[in-house]
Amino acid sequence: MLAKRIIPCLDINKGRTVKGTNFVNLRDAGDPVELGKLYSDQGADELVFLDITASFEERKTFTELVERIAANISIPFTVGGGIHELKDVERLLGAGADKVSVNSAALKHPELIDEIALNFGSQVCVVAIDGKQTPEGWRCFLNGGRVPTDRMLFEWAHEANGRGAGEILFTSMDHDGVKQGYANDALRKLSDELSIPVIASGGAGTKEHFRDAFKEGHADAALAASVFHFGEIPIPELKQYLCGQNIPIRL
Repeated sequence: MLAKRIIPCLDINKGRTVKGTNFVNLRDAGDPVELGKLYSDQGADELVFLDITASFEERKTFTELVERIAANISIPFTVGGGIHELKDVERLLGAGADKVSVNSAALKHPELIDEIALNFGSQVCVVAIDGKQTPEGWRCFLNGGRVPTDRMLFEWAHEANGRGAGEILFTSMDHDGVKQGYANDALRKLSDELSIPVIASGGAGTKEHFRDAFKEGHADAALAASVFHFGEIPIPELKQYLCGQNIPIRL
């Protein structure tokens, strides 16, 4: 069985790491380069950096930040935010990113997934999906969770899989930052139905929540932010715990 992965996520706003609850009420969590190096040194399996307020004015700044991060870490990292076309992917890979994460742009132009997979390989393309429970089921949201779409989580995830995505990063907006556990039922359905890895995001508050994402949610990786940024769960301690729970993990 493949080892499960622990992935700290750094949401970047104007060059700083921030963290919110349910996608709002952001607070400062530190310097992304320093945090990235810390997590790399602590044994995180990968890192995700998301430019959550991506705008054209900040593109150059963010590319320079990616270069600085790449120079200070020794593990794979994924970069997302403001990726609309192949030249954005090329620029970020050139700055040192290993993968890119596409969300809103892929929902608006699904063929972007095909293009990234064709030009750079499926392993480079992570499709991030922000989902929320509605009376009709799990609905996908655009623009950092601000805008509801007519796409539903499971059919969109299947389409992304079919178009050549290498992984799905599923964030439950209802669970984000509230530390009550991941959306394990939805995770399990995604993990069991798709042919590509699924990364759990939104809801980590305890070591047991990570265990449940793997055992109940069948996730391939678990992503978290505030429990790492604010020192609530040290990564080496988390990995030792998961190992003790018979979850395959790289120590």
